[in-house]
Amino acid sequence: MTASIKDVAKEAGVSIATVSRVLNEIDVVNEDTKKKVVEAIAKLGYRPNIIARSLKTQKTSTIGIVIPDISSQFYPEIVRGAEDVANIYKYNIILCNTDNDPEKEMEYLHVLKEKMIDGVLYMSSSLEDNIMELINSLQIPMVLVETTDSKHSLPSVTIDNEKAAYDAVQYLLNNKNKRIAYIGTHEKAINAGALRYKGYKKALEDSAIEIDESIVNFGGIKAKDGFDGMNNILKNSKIDAVFCSSDEIAMGAINALRDHNISVPNDVDVMGFDNIYSASVFYPKLTTVSQPMYDMGSVGMRMLIKIIGKKPLETTDYILNHKIIERDSCRK
Repeated sequence: MTASIKDVAKEAGVSIATVSRVLNEIDVVNEDTKKKVVEAIAKLGYRPNIIARSLKTQKTSTIGIVIPDISSQFYPEIVRGAEDVANIYKYNIILCNTDNDPEKEMEYLHVLKEKMIDGVLYMSSSLEDNIMELINSLQIPMVLVETTDSKHSLPSVTIDNEKAAYDAVQYLLNNKNKRIAYIGTHEKAINAGALRYKGYKKALEDSAIEIDESIVNFGGIKAKDGFDGMNNILKNSKIDAVFCSSDEIAMGAINALRDHNISVPNDVDVMGFDNIYSASVFYPKLTTVSQPMYDMGSVGMRMLIKIIGKKPLETTDYILNHKIIERDSCRK
């Protein structure tokens, strides 16, 4: 039979109110009494009724994490960082995978609101106006990870995606490349990938290199998108290098180049983005822009817990450092 709070009070020789104060971490119980209650809880295997408790306090100690693609190697590392911090502060996690589907994103937001979660750590494929309208109407404490909304109205933790892409293309330019292709997200999307295209354009413009649309391919962020994108580019154009807005794209691009008997990096330099695990074991090992994925999750969760606790944030837009990891897909 499941132990009740009444059983715990009887075992510890205290009132039900005292047990409640210990469970809710109200600092009016002396240490000796608190110890008796904790020992009684452990002995009886008591677990608080979360539903009843949440109805009383209007808090569930639960946080939703929304990610676009659970099959990606990028997001699980962010979730790991977030979960480690959530565990420290005794929050439970509900993980929602949207499959890059805006309709599914909106449905999950409704579900999380109905479940009375305390806040949401949110990663979106694209923060369109209809999604932002829903977020504002639901009034759930929220922190964006990896991207920002167009008006910077929500707290966020990111890297400077435009500057990171600029640095990556500058690296390729310093390798004496002139015909640098781009494969990745369309510039009109409201996400991190679009900012990477802006960085690509700016780096070329600052080097007085005109953008050649024949070597620019917009699409998704998976390996197949990189493979198809590179094949499209190679139909009509020759290139020296390619900047890809994700590592998976870069891997697909390399496979397409290999099918055309084009050597990487002897003939073409390939630059990835993210530094997922596979980047270090793929052949050739990817030169890439590294994002601090674990730190993005842990910093984002700390920000969210502060917001839930109505504590001030040091900054609402937290920008972490990126760096270029040199490996074998670019000439050295």
